[in-house]
Amino acid sequence: MKNFLIMISAVLYIVGCTAPTNNVDSGMDMADVSGEPDGSHTSAEWQIWAYSTAAPEYIANEATVLDAGMNVLREGTNGWTCLPANPRGMSDPENGWKDAHEAMPVCADGQSMLWMQAYLSGTKPGGDMSSDGYAWMLHGDMGEDNTKPLVFNEEDAAEGHWIESGPHLMRFPKDPASLEGITTDFNSGAPYVMFDGTDYAHLMIPVDDYYKYQPQKK
Repeated sequence: MKNFLIMISAVLYIVGCTAPTNNVDSGMDMADVSGEPDGSHTSAEWQIWAYSTAAPEYIANEATVLDAGMNVLREGTNGWTCLPANPRGMSDPENGWKDAHEAMPVCADGQSMLWMQAYLSGTKPGGDMSSDGYAWMLHGDMGEDNTKPLVFNEEDAAEGHWIESGPHLMRFPKDPASLEGITTDFNSGAPYVMFDGTDYAHLMIPVDDYYKYQPQKK
């Protein structure tokens, strides 16, 4: 976790040196995840594919791509940054991430990077943000408690509140009060609030195949 916080802090410096981002595009065309390169998952080619395809092509194609060690794999121009975000680390470091899902890549704008730095350091987000932030995770995540921050093991989660997400978009609010009244039910199929009632409340917006890793309960 400490290493991931250092990584996010370094990303903020890189983001600050790139062009500012606009608000998230209203189009929902997804990234092309069908062109996975052959060969080692430690190669730059595979990592660029895995991390950049966390966002739709209209963002991914011009985004900066970083590896887990904060090395720049590809310079970007649009103010978005794509990188692996799994705080658990690799299950097989010698051979790299098992797949893009294990890497939990995120493509995030500068405001969401500020939000994530506050989240991981245990401080209140919003103070340094000038607007809401947006981040894409089209490879989904490895799961967490929907009610309690920083719970990454299912056995530690509150009963019935573990969710391993498929593809989604996140909105990180400058003011969590803007999310009041939105459901917290991740089985609804609609956008829902994660960490409701905390400083880290944010909106999860499911897209196609959201229930790929954990079946929807109706």
